[in-house]
Amino acid sequence: MADSPLVWWRRQGLRFRLTVVAAGVLALALAVSASVLLSVLDRTLIDQVDSSTLAQAQTIRVQADAGTLPSPIITHDGTIVQVMDAGGRITHVTYGADRLVPLLGARARAEVLRDGGATFVDGRPHAIPGPLRVVVLSADRGQTVLAARPAGEIQTSLTMAGRVLFVGTPALIVLLAVASWLIIGRTLRPIGALRRGAAEITHTARSRRLPVPESRDEVYSLATTLNDMLSRLEGAEQRQRALVSDAAHELRSPLASIRLQLEVALGHPEGQDWRETAEGVLEDTMRLSRLAEDLLALARLDERGGVPARSEPVDLDEVVRQTVDRYGEVRLTACDPVVVRGDALDLSRVLTNLVDNAVRHTTSKVEVALTADGQLTVTDDGPGIPEQDRERVFNRFTRLDSGRSRDEGGAGLGLAIVRETVRAHGGSVHLEDASPGLRAVVRLPVVR
Repeated sequence: MADSPLVWWRRQGLRFRLTVVAAGVLALALAVSASVLLSVLDRTLIDQVDSSTLAQAQTIRVQADAGTLPSPIITHDGTIVQVMDAGGRITHVTYGADRLVPLLGARARAEVLRDGGATFVDGRPHAIPGPLRVVVLSADRGQTVLAARPAGEIQTSLTMAGRVLFVGTPALIVLLAVASWLIIGRTLRPIGALRRGAAEITHTARSRRLPVPESRDEVYSLATTLNDMLSRLEGAEQRQRALVSDAAHELRSPLASIRLQLEVALGHPEGQDWRETAEGVLEDTMRLSRLAEDLLALARLDERGGVPARSEPVDLDEVVRQTVDRYGEVRLTACDPVVVRGDALDLSRVLTNLVDNAVRHTTSKVEVALTADGQLTVTDDGPGIPEQDRERVFNRFTRLDSGRSRDEGGAGLGLAIVRETVRAHGGSVHLEDASPGLRAVVRLPVVR
């Protein structure tokens, strides 16, 4: 089954379609312009003939009114003149004009006089080839002046102009089509370079960028936007590779520990304390479980693209009270009523991670406070974190060499989950010195 014209048109290249459209628009514009030009030219030439004929007729009428008409009437522009008396008899004519048959009959003369214009007459009955343009004026004593000029030159001029347009218009359309084809091809050349550059980029190509044209046009904007996208994709790929590498490294340690304990127990079963072995394996298994949960939480945050799982009103003060109640050594110093929009489970995980870190590194006390402006703080009196490292610890799998590193199997994902979750809720989080200790400050937008 043959494709419809619309389907065929859509399958053509952009260069071909733009060229055809440009040529078609020009052809239509030239056709309309040619029609208007010929119409205006025709009207202008007729007006010129009418004007000169009328001027000559008025001159003859003045002479007729004064009774000074020569015989024959002399005109210098080839105008044919007939002067008729009240009885309709031709009394004066120009040289060679018909003295018996008037240019217009009585009814035609009356119509032209009433309209005040001019009319066309066939000149062949009067031995004049082609049409005549006739003007009629009334004179004194019932006389009538008929003045006519051959209008064949008008048709000749229109024919010549039409021939010029008939030949020149297609040539101009072809010239424009060729120019459009070349210009559009040159314009689309940067897009072709972008396509070839994109085709050369593979999953193994690193730090590849698309060529950017020198001109600051739409193609330049497209190229820079695509390169920005490639930079973001490359950064995401690098983060993914780092995450996989770090996760594999973190998984290897507990798996190796489990394997070693089981191999030792199986190799020397007679002297093995199986309860101690089971407790060691359980500890490493719990560490694997926490790591898997953290990785799953990060994966879900990445999958949602910085948007919370749910967006509903949350009584943050209730979340804080319920979380703090699970820790006997944590003191709630302030808890103002605060309503935020987001996911209660995710916000509870944020506070849990911060409190776990504080409890693990505190010396004597951990304090939690929530104020009415949506600021949540978790403060401990432990060794703290150096100022230069307080931003770095929010990176995934980042652990310091101090005591805040691998305590109780931490993998360096807790603070990363905190920051990603808080950002998804439209807030911010940072660490500051508590003198002594460390204070984690979370700010969330409050629902008014």
